[in-house]
Amino acid sequence: MAQSQPFALACQGGLNKVSSQLELLRTPGEAIRLQNFEVSTTGGYRRINGYSQLGDGTRPNSTNPILGLCVYADGVVACSGTNIYFSQDGNSWLQINMASVDAGGDNYSTFTGRSASARTSQGQATFAIYEGDTDYGELIITDRGTGVKPFYFKMTGTDSSLSNRTFFAKEITVSSTEYPKYCVIHDKHLVVGGAGTSENTIYYSGTSDIDDFTSSGSGSILLDDQVVGLRSFRDDLIIFCRNSIYKLTNINVSASIAVEPITKNIGCLDGASIQEVGGQLLFLAPDGIRTVAGTARIGDVELGSLSRKVVPIFTDIAVNIDSYNISSAVIRKKSQYRLFYGSSSLSTKTSQGVVGTLRINPEGGSRFEWAELLGIQASQGFTSGFDKDNIEKIYHGDYTGYVYNHDTGDQFNPAGTATNIDAEYESPDIDFGDLGTLKTLKYVKISVSPEGQVQP
Repeated sequence: MAQSQPFALACQGGLNKVSSQLELLRTPGEAIRLQNFEVSTTGGYRRINGYSQLGDGTRPNSTNPILGLCVYADGVVACSGTNIYFSQDGNSWLQINMASVDAGGDNYSTFTGRSASARTSQGQATFAIYEGDTDYGELIITDRGTGVKPFYFKMTGTDSSLSNRTFFAKEITVSSTEYPKYCVIHDKHLVVGGAGTSENTIYYSGTSDIDDFTSSGSGSILLDDQVVGLRSFRDDLIIFCRNSIYKLTNINVSASIAVEPITKNIGCLDGASIQEVGGQLLFLAPDGIRTVAGTARIGDVELGSLSRKVVPIFTDIAVNIDSYNISSAVIRKKSQYRLFYGSSSLSTKTSQGVVGTLRINPEGGSRFEWAELLGIQASQGFTSGFDKDNIEKIYHGDYTGYVYNHDTGDQFNPAGTATNIDAEYESPDIDFGDLGTLKTLKYVKISVSPEGQVQP
């Protein structure tokens, strides 16, 4: 009588789309299909959370698509149509793109009575917050529209009622003909770049004077490549270009300010993919997700690829990048990077995503393990950040103008209609330690950690 032998398998390693069937025999815990699952930081695979409407589901601007979201103060800022809105709860939205509110600010009544400064041709937005010494910081918004100036917004007053707060809002002139698409706060400066008429130039504001590009400490730098994204990282400003990456140092020392190339062989496909996770700066390159990480040598950097096992997904994104909208955010409590990509044609209204979780491997090193997302329409507006109470908030918006709480509940809730989450996991073929011997399975034991009612 044949003797029974146990075989143990741990679900780990994430999605693998590149290894052969024979190679996968050595890693049976990986997945060849992992859709709407995430790699858990505590081990195994976990079905993702869903999403729910923010508040009562009131849309900021009717059916106009959400073009960008930013966690700000005790709420969220949403760009939609030709306007910008703020809401504390999603039940009502305050339009904030008002004209020329600067010195002294406006009370609520005066602010809401002003005429709007319509942002004609507004595109997908980029946000930056200058903390300074204000209650909630100063918010800067740039976008990929044509002929749209950067927008400045500030709100002061800690009373829970907006009617007791003071508002500041205005457009920022970088120059009379420049309309930059990307922005970041770096070492007391607002830095912008990617303007359609000067795609290779970055501009930086005066020192501690983020709304003035003519005051002391301001300037501009011409690069050899098209700027597609900006990010402050440690002491340097990282400038992502289409085919190269640079770093700017000593922005506050005019005699020694310098731009140095990090690489001229790899560029960034889309600035909306840039995020910092676990002390690493991630971005979407032609061959997948890469990182610009500090090395042991002070001031040096290295580039590393993090997504080799799911290269086919990113190859598709790279090939179709001109027809995709890209958005990304970090879920900090999960050490997780999420990127969504969808058709820029609003008529199709499609969106897919990938999720990478930073895990500690058995050897003690760190690595990203990946899965795919489907059914979340978030490729134009997706954000995470800390509110005034230092609580992480995560939101996404869709093509029909709704804003949602992201990563919550156990259902998808588009337009208030709850649907179950379709999730699929498929392991590789398993040889149970011997490829040449026929086996009979007597029983299978599955270890799960249920978070609700489970029916295996």
